[in-house]
Amino acid sequence: MDNVASQLLTANETAFRLGMALLLGALIGIERGWVAREKKSGERVAGIRTHALVGLLGGVAALLSKTVTSWAFPLIFLSVTAISLVAWRERVAESHDYSITGLIGLLLTFCFGAIAVTVDLALATAIAVITAVILDNKDEIHGLLNKLQSHELDAALKLLLISAVLLPLLPDRGMGPGGVLNPYEIWWLVVLIASISFVGYFAIRVGGAEKGILFTGLFAGLSSSTALTLHYSRQSRRNPELGPMLAAGILVACGTMFPRILLYAAVINPTLLPRLWLPVTTMGVGLYVAALYIWRTQHRTLKVDRIQLSKNPLELRTALLLGTFLAMIMVLGTWLQDWLGNAGIYLLAASSGIADLDAITLSLTRMVPERIDASTAVLGIVIAATVNNVFKAGVAVFIGTPRLKSRVAVPMVFSLLIGLALAWLA
Repeated sequence: MDNVASQLLTANETAFRLGMALLLGALIGIERGWVAREKKSGERVAGIRTHALVGLLGGVAALLSKTVTSWAFPLIFLSVTAISLVAWRERVAESHDYSITGLIGLLLTFCFGAIAVTVDLALATAIAVITAVILDNKDEIHGLLNKLQSHELDAALKLLLISAVLLPLLPDRGMGPGGVLNPYEIWWLVVLIASISFVGYFAIRVGGAEKGILFTGLFAGLSSSTALTLHYSRQSRRNPELGPMLAAGILVACGTMFPRILLYAAVINPTLLPRLWLPVTTMGVGLYVAALYIWRTQHRTLKVDRIQLSKNPLELRTALLLGTFLAMIMVLGTWLQDWLGNAGIYLLAASSGIADLDAITLSLTRMVPERIDASTAVLGIVIAATVNNVFKAGVAVFIGTPRLKSRVAVPMVFSLLIGLALAWLA
């Protein structure tokens, strides 16, 4: 009885997967049929019925290859390819349309029909949906390609080179004085800074000045608000009229880093939260309120017909210079700790806060209570956050325009003073 039930269950599952292969093929067929809906029956190379059957055929071929002979799938696939090529050639002779997108879609339908039956149904479904979306958005994809400029494509390829090719090749271990210099982490910082510039460029170009600036500020606050501040300060010189909105974007980015601090503490050492939440929350809310005020008072009067975007969306040279500078700060922080011992915790927090707020936050939360007490850790984290924002305020003041620097520096100083006072009392 158990064997019969097991065989029945296997047969039912196989039938279900074959049915899904049929339906996934029909999904592609619906999209293809909609595109060619004005053609008469028989004029289309492949419509909903053909795609549904090809999906089912792919599932049957994979099943035969698994149970009868391993040659079944490749032979049937080659047969489908040959039939499709004959039909495509006949269509080209009449319509002079040389696109092979439909042919590739038909062969993909055969393949994910096989995947649905013998590999993974969820994977096959995902492939089918992605295929349908790509086929359905022909005009949108071609439109984006037509709007893409040569220097933008060059920047995208360079970003892929430094992130997908170079980054995995670097050693992920500490080197140099005290083992503080990790090539992988430093290059990751360079990639992050370059990515901020890249995302900001396209966010402003696609979403416009107002939406693009605020979106990029929020994104940068989750990764590198320092890079965002540098980028927006430079941008304010190219577009002085955007100074107030760029200042709001910087404040949003700087405010978003404070929820990150609370998240780290909650995950690593929740005992710090009672002492940490008040100063950190106050500092973050203060910057958000200032950003909201600037946006409310400026967005309606913002009139920019054309934004002067940089010709270099990646700004890789700037990212390399800032990465080198931050690596030097990390070495300095290690020397301070070795020289002063536990008394150098605050100096270490201050020096590390310039380079990487995440690293010092994680370090101090892990040191409680074995090496330092909670009060020392909280004050150290707030000092690091203060120095980090003071550094960014300095970047805005020395690089940005007058319309940017005052709107960034004043809320920063006010927020940080309140945070330091609350941390000291805690």
